[in-house]
Amino acid sequence: MDEFLRQNYSLLTYSVEFLAAVTGIFCYKKYKSSVAKYFIFYLVYIFFADFFGRYPTYLKNQGLDYLIKDTHFEKNYLWYTLFVFFGSMYFFRFYFLKILKIKKFKNLFRYISIFLILISILDLILHIDQFYNKSSSFIIINSSMLIILGAILHLVEVLQSDKILNFFQSINFYVSSVFLIWLLIITPLTFYEIYFSTADWNFVFLKWQIYLFANIFMYLTFTFALIYCKPEND
Repeated sequence: MDEFLRQNYSLLTYSVEFLAAVTGIFCYKKYKSSVAKYFIFYLVYIFFADFFGRYPTYLKNQGLDYLIKDTHFEKNYLWYTLFVFFGSMYFFRFYFLKILKIKKFKNLFRYISIFLILISILDLILHIDQFYNKSSSFIIINSSMLIILGAILHLVEVLQSDKILNFFQSINFYVSSVFLIWLLIITPLTFYEIYFSTADWNFVFLKWQIYLFANIFMYLTFTFALIYCKPEND
């Protein structure tokens, strides 16, 4: 199992990401008049951001790793910080501000999200050298908090409205609830990132297993939701 995971982790992850993105493209016509179309854009964006983020591995496999050796881009931590974590923060701020309807919820999310993004940018500026060699737990947690807050506010809003009668047909419900579950599973692993090295293969495989099953659950659910749900007049 461990050897299979070592050899196929990336392939399995990209497969479910690709499946969700392609399903979104095929379902775009159905959602083009709703906010859900932006979520389709995000699925395509995150697939390419994740895929090209493995450029160190691609270059190494082609014998071209000398091009980035001993440079700031030898590792891909900065890439993921900018294109995955910051990209997700900006997208979900935009997305939840679009789907939140209760004014006090919308204002609360607006101001807290601005604060989280600003302190994350400040952390990036002040500690830019660290981002070349490791991930920032601070920014990862801020990104998770922003999405969790938006998801909780949206779900509470659904509970207080007539949408609760047909929540299972709402793509926004699936986006919010699935990301909430995924982040509650994944975010705690950030605190153990120091152990993610070949010196402790037991933790490496455990983390890969958790990420893999969480990703499969998330992207397969998104695939199902895109096919099953009905577009909303957001």
